[in-house]
Amino acid sequence: MAVADLLAVVSAVILRRIRFYFSGSFLDIYPYCNIIFVLMCATRDCSVWFTVNFTFDRFVLICCQKMKTKYCTGKTAAVILGVTGVLMCLKNVPFYFTSQPREIIDNVPWFCDRKSSYYTDPGWVEYSRFDKVVVPLVPFAVILLFNILTVRHILLASRVRKALMGQSKGVKRSDPEMESRRRSVVLLFTISGSFIVLWLTTLVDYLYYNVAGRNPNYYNPSEYIFRQVGYILQNVSLCTNTFIYGVTQAKFRQEFVNAVKYPVMPVIRLFEPSCSLSN
Repeated sequence: MAVADLLAVVSAVILRRIRFYFSGSFLDIYPYCNIIFVLMCATRDCSVWFTVNFTFDRFVLICCQKMKTKYCTGKTAAVILGVTGVLMCLKNVPFYFTSQPREIIDNVPWFCDRKSSYYTDPGWVEYSRFDKVVVPLVPFAVILLFNILTVRHILLASRVRKALMGQSKGVKRSDPEMESRRRSVVLLFTISGSFIVLWLTTLVDYLYYNVAGRNPNYYNPSEYIFRQVGYILQNVSLCTNTFIYGVTQAKFRQEFVNAVKYPVMPVIRLFEPSCSLSN
């Protein structure tokens, strides 16, 4: 999830937005700007669906004890993440054919504009709907569903364990299992909750222009600002998971430190013999 978010930030924020500060760079040449747009969509979808995978992973870990031993493994995680990444990349390939050069200067095509047929051609209209169903409609529904099921299971399990441990009669005892589940739920709701909140504006905008039948190319200033705010919140959503992991997960912080140390350690080992001889 952290790697997907980082790639999404690079494509959606750094490469795509840097054009506003360095206008006329090679990033504005068609098809480079189009490739960046496709990469942005693919990494965005990977980030979203990795969040869905994480939500389902927490659900299995907490609620499905028999399935947990087979599902919650490194091999299974690698397969699911790999398949998800490939599918999201393939799903966004058609976006490459939805843009066209805005103008041609000295036989060089510049800038990328969305074709007007994207909003009127039946095939592209259906593809646009499919795109919005995949992200964010289905992720919204799946995340909410598994969060509700997870909370329901934890509440029921908590009552049973309290009764078995005598806490229902006022006896207070520590329960490492429930503490572990509580931490998992906090992490789960922090990640999935931030996704829901930050993608809500985009979801409302999609429902609006489908219900009202408005073409985004002809939005009035208020509608345009609302749509752009949705894009900003999307980009914020791409940055949150890494920070959430860094704050809440000690193992993630340790692995990050190890990754930083890894390229430096060979140099340190190289100088260790000379240091020991001098001593």
